[in-house]
Amino acid sequence: MNKIQTIRSITEAHALLGLEKPKHPLVSLWQHRVDHTKSALGDQRFALDLYIISLKEGVTGSMGYGRNAYDFEEGTMIFTSPGQVIGSGETESSGRSTGWSLMFHPDLIRKSRLGSTIDDYSFFSYNVNEALHLSDEEKRSVTDLVSKIEREYSQHIDKHSQKLMVANIELLLDYCTRYYDRQFFVRSDFNKDIATKFTELIKNYYKSGKALLQGVPSVGYCGKELNISPNYLSDLLKKETGRNAREQIQDFLINRAKTNLLNSSESISEIAHTLGFEYPQHFSKIFKNKTGMSPREYRNLN
Repeated sequence: MNKIQTIRSITEAHALLGLEKPKHPLVSLWQHRVDHTKSALGDQRFALDLYIISLKEGVTGSMGYGRNAYDFEEGTMIFTSPGQVIGSGETESSGRSTGWSLMFHPDLIRKSRLGSTIDDYSFFSYNVNEALHLSDEEKRSVTDLVSKIEREYSQHIDKHSQKLMVANIELLLDYCTRYYDRQFFVRSDFNKDIATKFTELIKNYYKSGKALLQGVPSVGYCGKELNISPNYLSDLLKKETGRNAREQIQDFLINRAKTNLLNSSESISEIAHTLGFEYPQHFSKIFKNKTGMSPREYRNLN
């Protein structure tokens, strides 16, 4: 396996890509040239200390969502956060692709509101095969925003420049949130299929006795079993059912605990252990948060 190279700055990213020196030390818009990406990066893998928002055009073929595949011919957006490992062959392509990549260092947004809220944009942790697919109108909207950012750092920089660039990045991310909501909506049949498989996965986890060996199922475990990133799974379930993956796991646990409390003579500790909790206190805390009473109080009142 090739060694992972760390890129710590916009300047290093420009040097890697064979671009001229950046006009701003913390942000840059790179216009893709046909076949330039592959020739510049080769088959190397990189960990960038940067946020990258990319729009790829001219990419055709199919991408997998879970164990299904969807055809696409329009713009595809991919989001990368600092520390993620990427490579030149992360996406499928037939032919020659173009587009752009907006790169910005965390220091650009660190003192702004976006610096404290950017983790809320969960699509930065989606897998590449969970990319955002845009219509032509949506492509124009996002490209117009990044063009405004480019104009800000290309002209004379004043005290307003950074604030306006950050504001446009935040607006760009808000539009992408809207477009992802649209994508979840139009793929409702796929979402329902995943929601059903998720429920069955949790049921089978407990039927098989895995909880006794592995503990409470995590969102990461469920995502791996369904071949979906944890954040994408949670967002998909939230759009489809109103509850994210963690909430649904906890709801399943509480319902199962209620049944055990009222239909068995097991102690609270034994029930907690059966459900996969290492510490009964943790089980009791979750139960009280969900029901308003402790497991013992629930058993006594019913």
